[in-house]
Amino acid sequence: MTELELAYTEHRQLLLSIAYRMLGSYTDAEDIVQDTFVALQRVHSEDIRSMKAYLVKAVTHRCLNHLKSARKQREIYTGPWLPEPEIEMYDANLSPEEQVVREESVSYAFLVMLQQLSPMERAIFLLREVLDYDYSQIAEILDKSETNCRKIFSRAKQKMNQDEHSAVTLDQPSSGPFVQAFMKGVRTGNFEGFIQMLTEQATLISDGGGKVRAAVLPIFGKDRVQAFLVGIQGKGSFSGELLEVRINGDRGLLLIQEGSPRFAICFGTASRAGFLEEIYLIANPDKLGNIRYK
Repeated sequence: MTELELAYTEHRQLLLSIAYRMLGSYTDAEDIVQDTFVALQRVHSEDIRSMKAYLVKAVTHRCLNHLKSARKQREIYTGPWLPEPEIEMYDANLSPEEQVVREESVSYAFLVMLQQLSPMERAIFLLREVLDYDYSQIAEILDKSETNCRKIFSRAKQKMNQDEHSAVTLDQPSSGPFVQAFMKGVRTGNFEGFIQMLTEQATLISDGGGKVRAAVLPIFGKDRVQAFLVGIQGKGSFSGELLEVRINGDRGLLLIQEGSPRFAICFGTASRAGFLEEIYLIANPDKLGNIRYK
């Protein structure tokens, strides 16, 4: 195995996780990582002190450059922009190894919260909070001083914690009741049970990207969420096969119509009392291609 092949085998998954969390797009993350390894072929390996550090720095900078160009695209994006979900078909009988991989996934709600941060804040927050890099390493990766990195991290941390509930994400046991109640609502046409599990200020955000019909503004308040769900149910929007899946490690739902994914539904943060605060509906077909079948 060549040195390049060894680096690819050892570090690809780490680099993908960094790029995906930075960009919110698994498709773009794969492109970034692939381009990084293509560029590596033109570099003399003897000039690289640490292959891992070199690759992390290269991917992080490519992501920052990508986000600069993506900013204008986001400004003209139709409706809310949501990250691309990682979807895998649900299997209640995971092996221990598969369970570990799932638990290491970053929740979809966390990815959405990361969008509050500027690209540089996001990079420093991820390197520090998620990957546990020290400030000297982060400073070297981003060509900034340690003091500056500390200040930016502090600002990012404050943004992520503005909501007292922002750190409360749904784990496997607590997400199950929301999934089951939603499925019952679709099956019976009565969403009352699901609606009673929402906070008064619950929000439903849908992303159609202008390619399919979707609400172009977030829907605030559980009464309006109920009216929206009942309305699209009456129009046949839930016709098809509603499957329980894993979305970024958490339980969620995927609607299949005529053999193709129509939209994915996942549930965000919960209040301290256990009531659901956010519902995400991803309908943009460009964001529904990353589905793993077992």
